[in-house]
Amino acid sequence: MAGMKLEKAFIAKLDGAPPLVRIPVLFNPAEYTIERANAYKSTPVPGLGSPLIQFVNGDAATLSMDLVIDDFTDPPGAPPDVGPNLSGTLAGAPMSAAQRIDAIVGLLDIDRHLHAPPPVRFVWGPLRFDAVLEKVGRKITLFHPSGVPARANLSVSFREFRPLARQLDEPRRESSDKTKRRQIRAADTIWLIADREYGDVRGWRHIAEASDVDDPRALRPGQWVQVPPLEGEDAFVRAR
Repeated sequence: MAGMKLEKAFIAKLDGAPPLVRIPVLFNPAEYTIERANAYKSTPVPGLGSPLIQFVNGDAATLSMDLVIDDFTDPPGAPPDVGPNLSGTLAGAPMSAAQRIDAIVGLLDIDRHLHAPPPVRFVWGPLRFDAVLEKVGRKITLFHPSGVPARANLSVSFREFRPLARQLDEPRRESSDKTKRRQIRAADTIWLIADREYGDVRGWRHIAEASDVDDPRALRPGQWVQVPPLEGEDAFVRAR
C-alpha cells in the first residue's frame, strides 16, 4: 500500500560465539510456508471396530521459503547488524552476494561454544520464528568475471526451536489427586473409560486393580468402577 514503509526481513543469530550477526534479507521472499504436525499412536482395543487414536506429542513447526541474493540489483548489499539484543545496530562491512551466501550457510555449522548449530530468529514484520536452520539449497544463476557468485536462489528451511526451560513453563498434563467413581454406560468399556480419564487406554489396569475387576470383558452397564489418580509420569510403564 502507498505510504507504508517496506519492512525488510532478516535472520538473526541468537546464541553462540560472537558476533551475534543479523543477516538482512534484501529481497523479501515472495511467499513462505509454515507447517506443523502432531504425532499420534494407534492402539487396538478388543471389541472395537477401529483402534483408538492417542496423542503422543507435538512436532516442531517448519518454515520454508526461497531467498534471492543479487549483487547487481542491490550492490553491494546492506551492512550487517551486530548486537546481542538484536535492537542496537553496529555497522559492519557491506556484504556481497557471496558473503551473504556464506553467512547464511554458515548457520548450519557447529558453534564452538554451543557444540551445535546456533539457534536463529527469522523476522519479517509480525513474523517472529525462533528456529535452527535445517537445510539450505543453493542455485547460483549469475557470476562475476572472476567466477565469484553474483546472484543466487537459496531454498532455506527452518525448524522451530524452543528451549527446555520455556517448554517446562507451559501447561503440562496433570492427573487428578482424587479417586473417582464412574458408572459403566451402554457403549462403555474399561478401555474407553481409561482413555477418557487418563488419555491413554493402558490406564485400564489401574482401574481394574482399584475396582477388583478380574475380567474386564465381564463388566456390564450399570456397574461402577474406581478411577484412581496416577502416581507419576511412569505409571503406565509400571502398569504393563
